[in-house]
Amino acid sequence: MRLLIVDDDPELMEALTLSLALQLKDAELLTARTGGEALRIFNAKGADAVLLDIMLPDIDGYELCRRIRERSEVPILLVSARDQELDKVRGFEMGADDYITKPFGQLEFLARLKAALRRRQLSPEAGIPSFVNGPLTINYVTHEVTVDAQLVRLSPIEYNLLAQLARNVGRVMTHKSLLASVWGEEYVSEVDYLKVHIRHVRGKIEEDPARPRIILTERGLGYRMAKI
Repeated sequence: MRLLIVDDDPELMEALTLSLALQLKDAELLTARTGGEALRIFNAKGADAVLLDIMLPDIDGYELCRRIRERSEVPILLVSARDQELDKVRGFEMGADDYITKPFGQLEFLARLKAALRRRQLSPEAGIPSFVNGPLTINYVTHEVTVDAQLVRLSPIEYNLLAQLARNVGRVMTHKSLLASVWGEEYVSEVDYLKVHIRHVRGKIEEDPARPRIILTERGLGYRMAKI
């Protein structure tokens, strides 16, 4: 595995690389102190995952996340001392898979990194190449989503969330079951993650996101994809 770590804090960089070198012995660790350097490394070598600090001396982490996401579905984990909901929402809007608040423990980071990598390994539905529900079509092989034959661009997390609801069309999916299935067991209490991404998906597939017809809220329980 090739991991790109982008942070201008030399102490954090040293601690992370030392810990990861011990825990992930076969991993290749690439480091960058600026957004520009990170882009050059990513364009030249690629990465299997990116750990990205928000506060960088040139390009901020949000913009760097957006640029990487435009060209790759690689897992991106944002890290920041900011813990306000709006900061997290902005990170998810830029395409981040996770948002980790500093200071964080090495074991927590490793667990979240492994969860992000597992999500990327979700395989297409065996024997079911596509799913059609009213105006919505999901191609499980290409991961393409269309609404009324128009291609809809989803982030990897948004796609996995939509696909999980589609696999259980007509059934209520609890908050915990969705979080466990899409993010991993480590995230079953992160209901805010789920709410933010449901809102984003609705904004992309619903004719009127304020009055959704496809993804319905089951108050106090979770969400359900309606059969159309």
